[in-house]
Amino acid sequence: MSTLFISDLHLQPAQPAVLQACLQFLRETAAGAEALYILGDLFEAWVGDDDDAPWLPEFCTALKALVDRGTRLYFMHGNRDFLLGEGPPGTSFAARCGLQLLPETAVIDLYGRKALLMHGDTLCTEDRDYLAARQQLRNRQWQQAVLAKPLPERRQLAAALRMESKTAGAQKADHIMDVTADEVVRVMTQHGVDLLIHGHTHRPARHNLTVSGKPAERIVLGDWGATLWYLRAEADGAMDLIETPIA
Repeated sequence: MSTLFISDLHLQPAQPAVLQACLQFLRETAAGAEALYILGDLFEAWVGDDDDAPWLPEFCTALKALVDRGTRLYFMHGNRDFLLGEGPPGTSFAARCGLQLLPETAVIDLYGRKALLMHGDTLCTEDRDYLAARQQLRNRQWQQAVLAKPLPERRQLAAALRMESKTAGAQKADHIMDVTADEVVRVMTQHGVDLLIHGHTHRPARHNLTVSGKPAERIVLGDWGATLWYLRAEADGAMDLIETPIA
């Protein structure tokens, strides 16, 4: 048995090849997996569970089919899709697709090893402007006010926020948009783990470090674009960070 982890697919109509690669991944690569964890930014933007985009039904069907075949499917919000799951009980996108929602930090038992899962954005503590904006975006009252707006207006708002984010990101030094080493050690120590898995930074790699005087590891998932990335964890403890070209 194996468990898979993905993040930062940023699914959107403008990148149909990535969407098709994801559908193939769900139907083939993830088939038979014990669990699949999606650690945020599955979508480029999520404007609410009433989104009627024509490509979403096929995608939801593929997710549900994976669950129906016995794979547990978990979803953690990212900085692009934090509104997912806010629909009425039983009718939300998560409910329709079989997604189990996770908190923004989750410790799981990964075949006998404690692993901390995060999207990764809160680890970038030097990006103070983003963290300030994040606090507003995660505010419950702000979210309810946005979801009360008509769907076309929400789409316009999402487009404006994406453009603002890209403009701001282009003006920041690379290190500001990466994780802060001290914060990584702090959260791993806080949760008592020697393994952290996250996405967000688009810098896939495996990092060895020391936590509480013992060897530890931070695994960064990659974003999907010209290639797709996923982490495969096996029951025997083996882990592989895998990259595959997208046609």
